[in-house]
This record gives sequence, C-alpha cells and structure tokens, in this order.
Amino acid sequence: MDNKHEKYQRLIDFCKSLPPLPTAVVHPCDESSLGGAIEAAQMGLIAPILCGPAARIAAVAQQHGIPIGDYPIVDAPYSQAAAEAAVNLVREGKAEALMKGSLHTDELMGAVVRKESGLRTGRRVSHCFVMSVPGHDDPLIITDAAVNIAPTLEEKRDILQNAIDLAHAMQFKEVRVAVLSAMETINPKVPSTIEAAALCKMVDRKQVTGALVDGPLALDNAIDPEAARIKGIASPVAGRANVLMVPDLEAGNMLAKSLSFLASADAAGIVLGARVPIILTSRADSVMTRRASCAVAVLVAKARREQQPIG
Repeated sequence: MDNKHEKYQRLIDFCKSLPPLPTAVVHPCDESSLGGAIEAAQMGLIAPILCGPAARIAAVAQQHGIPIGDYPIVDAPYSQAAAEAAVNLVREGKAEALMKGSLHTDELMGAVVRKESGLRTGRRVSHCFVMSVPGHDDPLIITDAAVNIAPTLEEKRDILQNAIDLAHAMQFKEVRVAVLSAMETINPKVPSTIEAAALCKMVDRKQVTGALVDGPLALDNAIDPEAARIKGIASPVAGRANVLMVPDLEAGNMLAKSLSFLASADAAGIVLGARVPIILTSRADSVMTRRASCAVAVLVAKARREQQPIG
C-alpha cells in the first residue's frame, strides 16, 4: 500500500464493510464527477442516484467508457434543477447524502439552505477538510475552508460543534481542537484571539461539548509538541491537536492548500450541519481523495442513524 494514503485506505476499508450510502449525485456531467461517483459505487461506498440531464449524463458515460448501467437517473434539465431534485430526494427519504458534481458549490448550497424547501437544521452549515498529511500519524480535520467566509462568534460555535461531531463520527479516540490565530496570547487588537478565548469559555459552560478545546493557539504550537514546550504552554491540546479551527475562510483555504501543494497532503471535503452530509469534491481531487470524501460521508450518515448529533 502507498504509505501516503494509508490513513485514507484504512477509512475506506472500514466503510466497505457498511451498507452502501444512498447518495444523490448532483449534475455529474463531466468525466471526473461521473467517474468518481460510479467508482465509489463499484467499491460499495455509495448507491448513487444521478440527478441531471439524462441525455448529457449518458453521453459523458459513453464518451469516457463509464459504466452507468442500471443506476437510477433523475432527469433535470440544468444544474440548479438538478440540485433541487437531489434535495427533494433527501426530503423524500430516498437519499442519505448529496454529492457535488460539475456545478458550482454555491448552486448546490443554495438549494440546500433554502428556507422552505431545503435541508436546514438548527445548526449552521459548515465545511470540513479531512486531511491526510504525510508524516502526521492521524487524519487532521480543518474547518471551515469553503462555506462561511467571515463567521460570527455565534456561527463559530456551530462550526466548532460540527467539527467535533465529525471527529466522533470518524471514531477519533480523543477529540483535541486548537482554535487557531496568529498567536497564542489574547490580544484585543486581534479579534480572533478574543473569539478563541470565548469559544473555550463556551466549552467550559457546556455550550459546546464532546472535545478538549484550547485557543488561541498558533499553528506551530497547536501541532508541534516541541513548539508548545518552548512557549511554555500547558494544555492537553497544544502540540497534539487533531482538529484545527481557523478564524475565517481565507485562513482555512490557505492552510489546506498549503498542506496540499507544499506537503503533498490530500484533502477530503465534507459539509455538515444540513440534514445529510454533503460530499464536496473538486475537479483537481485525486481518485483517493474522492473515495475518502465518500467514506467520510458514510461514517457521518452512520452516526446520524445512530442518533449521534451531526447537526
């Protein structure tokens, strides 16, 4: 086995032992999105329902030799209609997850968060990357790098709880969250340090549950024990965080892409806080990353069925 992918492979192998997850695949109208969904189906991870223009899906399948066989297709003429059709499948109980195809994320999320006909819950919708970083023993969750641009403190509470619940769904033995900033001291001139401290007090008051949470922490002393020791930070999280909560989307996006392009990490993407997990993939994703994103959704759906709170 490629050592680089060992963490993802363990995750995928476990999920193969579970029933395939009924998944509405939204507008899979290019080779990567249709091929990725069908491959995940062939591995037993998902049971796909393809939502989009039937003729176009069939043409892509024929052009690229993708065996769509008898997988059900819900004919929808364009991407927004495909998103609405997929959401309806969830509302009707026919799908337990959504998977993004070749449409913009905001088109898909627009259908998900629509007040009357969407998939809202009492929880803010947020994104997590589950990253496999070479040289790092365990998967690393980073939140939120794709949905909430500049979240308020109230929204950060939900983003934090979503990430903690994801870690539990992935069966982390202990969830250790570092709320990141540029420094580990509270500085009134740096608002993210104040909000990090407030989130930690929310944990003390049981407004957020299920994890050890500390912040503000800088990235170095969040993940490197020696950096934490040198700074004299006494904390059960510092130096050993397995969830990194970033202050805003820009920071999260830069952190995740830095790990991907400078440290050869893979980043499986999932959106939480809606009624079902949403598999967010990119055309640039590797085959292994697509498989891992599906496997993460399988675990989230399993936790939901077992009534563990995932939003």
